[in-house]
Amino acid sequence: MYTAVSADDAVKIVKSGDRVFIHTAAAAPQELINALTNRGDELKAVELIHMHIDGKAPYADPKYKESFYINNLFIGANVRYAVEEGQASYMPIFLSEVPLLFRRNILPLDVAMIQVSPPDNHGFCSLGVSIDATKAAIDSAKHVIAQINPKMPRTHGDGLIHISALNSFVEVDHPIHVHEAVEPNAIETKIGENIAALVDDGATLQMGIGAIPNAALKAMSNHKDLGIHTEMFSDGILDLFEKGVITGKNKHSHAGKIVSGFAMGSQRLYDFMDDNPLVNMADIEWVNSVKTIQKNPKVTAINSAIEVDLTGQVCADSIGNRFYSGVGGQMDFMRGASLSEGGKPIIALPSTTAKGISRISTFLKQGAGVVTTRAHVHYVVTEYGAVNLYGKNIHQRAKALIDIAHPTHRERLYEEADQAFRLSKSVFVK
Repeated sequence: MYTAVSADDAVKIVKSGDRVFIHTAAAAPQELINALTNRGDELKAVELIHMHIDGKAPYADPKYKESFYINNLFIGANVRYAVEEGQASYMPIFLSEVPLLFRRNILPLDVAMIQVSPPDNHGFCSLGVSIDATKAAIDSAKHVIAQINPKMPRTHGDGLIHISALNSFVEVDHPIHVHEAVEPNAIETKIGENIAALVDDGATLQMGIGAIPNAALKAMSNHKDLGIHTEMFSDGILDLFEKGVITGKNKHSHAGKIVSGFAMGSQRLYDFMDDNPLVNMADIEWVNSVKTIQKNPKVTAINSAIEVDLTGQVCADSIGNRFYSGVGGQMDFMRGASLSEGGKPIIALPSTTAKGISRISTFLKQGAGVVTTRAHVHYVVTEYGAVNLYGKNIHQRAKALIDIAHPTHRERLYEEADQAFRLSKSVFVK
């Protein structure tokens, strides 16, 4: 009844001027991406809209600049050059609101290209490791093309789509994209330890991917009854789950379950997710809703930053005027954690860049964007300690942040803060 077609035939539906959504992160359908790119010579002004996607983005090659325009909701390394050259652009938006772009027809979709598991006995495929905003894209698109892959984990939650809802599909059999765990260095390990010291037993965690979140999770092996409600997760939770540290029993929303919108990690992670009823993959509009987040107790949100200024402004999506990543879900969880009973929003970053430049600065670089405002920031953590800026005035914040900056920069920062804020004359610094 349902017959597979070739990738070349599947993407023939795409016309010049269409807007095409591409499935997120590890779920990026590479066969369909390649087939569409191969049509570059015959297409003009096709808008490709997506968040970070793993694997190759051949359509970002400058030779296709007349064929494809990339509209990024989150910038990955594979399209960063295209953004810098103007072949692509970046849309600042909270991750929780991305589905609304499609559901409210703000960005009407002509085609959605996705990757799913094979259908079960009832005809339902699974979006697997990435539900995020993809469910909204599927519901909104005029035409849905799927790459059916037996290597895609079958996950529980919101990501089921009946094969009859697919306008066409191709069959592939190859591993989905993996991210092997990054071993933290000495600085990242210390930051992780400083973060872990802030985490209470029974807390509900949100964390991202990378060395610092992994280091923080490694340092939590003696914690008890942690829960997971996060926009994404990776391998860092696996050892804690196996040790019984992650139980989720204190969560008010989906107690006992790991709740997330998407996942990126190793094959071990994907095997853990496959048909696991303890993993609930859900629509990111709900996962990242502040109302949803704040229902859980002691929500501890661990997020990264590129730069933090002495008033507490957090830049996380750009280096000066160079767009680097995206807003993502940082503000969703910073706000949700702050409203959670006993919650702790945390911004974590090394004190310096690899070149020794201080990442705690008197002022953000010219052109830098504020993702978390000075009114939303609470905890800031570096390898030199953790400070809580909540309830502190500008003078107190400047002093606290200088105390966790790299020692070689502290005197300069104090002098700049004195000039900018009259720090030495303030009677409010304690």
